Amino acid sequence: MQSINKIPTSKIQRASQLLQTGAKVGVNYVKYSVDKVINDEDLAKDRFDQNNAKDIYNGLKKLKGSALKVAQMLSMDQNLLPQAYVDQFSLSQFSVPPLSSALVKKTFRNYFSKSPTDIFDTFDLDAKYAASIGQVHQATLKGKVYAVKIQYPGVADSISSDLAIVKPVALRLFNLKAKDSEIYFKEVEEKLLEETDYELELRQSLDIQTKCSHLEGIIFPNYYPEFSSDRIITMDWMEGQHLSEFAKSNTDNALANQVGQALWDFYMFQIHTLKKVHADPHPGNFLVAKDAKLIALDFGCIKSIPDDFYTPYFDLAVKENMDNEDFFRKKMFELEMIKTTDSQEEQAYLKVMFSDLLSTFTMPFNTEQFDFSDEKFFQKIATMAEGYGKDPAFKKIDGNRGSKHFIYMNRTFFGLYNLLHTLKADKIKIDKYF
Repeated sequence: MQSINKIPTSKIQRASQLLQTGAKVGVNYVKYSVDKVINDEDLAKDRFDQNNAKDIYNGLKKLKGSALKVAQMLSMDQNLLPQAYVDQFSLSQFSVPPLSSALVKKTFRNYFSKSPTDIFDTFDLDAKYAASIGQVHQATLKGKVYAVKIQYPGVADSISSDLAIVKPVALRLFNLKAKDSEIYFKEVEEKLLEETDYELELRQSLDIQTKCSHLEGIIFPNYYPEFSSDRIITMDWMEGQHLSEFAKSNTDNALANQVGQALWDFYMFQIHTLKKVHADPHPGNFLVAKDAKLIALDFGCIKSIPDDFYTPYFDLAVKENMDNEDFFRKKMFELEMIKTTDSQEEQAYLKVMFSDLLSTFTMPFNTEQFDFSDEKFFQKIATMAEGYGKDPAFKKIDGNRGSKHFIYMNRTFFGLYNLLHTLKADKIKIDKYF
């Protein structure tokens, strides 16, 4: 893959790149308008989605940073977007153009006042992995192999302006009202800023490593503060397949369940014991070692879960509580899913909608063992979400609802479910924490 020598960092440069992308989308819409008249409308829509997804992704990958990170987040919820967008945006987990060698050296000198080879015996200037916020290089020192993650220049400084540019699109996509949506954008902005603070990531990584090291079937790299800074972080080089690659090649169902169980237990321990969670569960952040142990990486996005959200959130994961009409209604208000400003008609509609969605989404929590390979389960969620999304009654209701903590908690569970589905894990023991 061709490397890049420069990333647009100013607000004007980044806005210009997005405007160019928007122009391409406009051209695609004109083509679609003609295509659907001449040809089958569904096929025309598929071509429109594919062209749009490709052009949008190609535009975002030149920007890197928060713009590309948002695409990565959207790709994890495979029920939210047409498949063409999911397929393209999923590339942000693995397939992103890396920085050129010259830019890597310059970035390294900016933070260590030395070139990489002044610190390490060897340093591969060709990135092994390149993602939305940074890229990973392999280095050696005294026979030991390290992974050195370098953040792209200007990423932290452009987060606020990127989100301001993306905001109008997000408002339309999620049916939000601008005046009441700031709390959600602020939550995303704060977490993205945290992800660019590699000193914070180092502390979080060491904390998770220490507190989760007793869990079976999962291992963590060691981290090296002496070779790290606020924009560079160094850890052990871990050998293994990306989780999605393992899932694609694996034919042993027992191994799939072993890896899946380690993944489930890792998340449940974090959520229910630590009250914080690795809120970036995409395949690029997990490797599978040769002995089928799960390797967890990248703890830049850690979501703390306050008790006043944790309690009602998991109260609604219990079927008996959802069947109790008064209790269910009370929790809906606590979680801001229903507001006092909603009309009686809106409250009744939302109660039915959330009851439908939650009763399906929380099915794993109400059984001792769950089959995440079940296509019917995921199809039911997708069909239900699509049905409500197209319902005119839903479109009339203000989309600004739900605690801000839903953003990363729901992201975590959507990502976790999809990882387990990718593994085809069909015998995951659930009852340990429920």
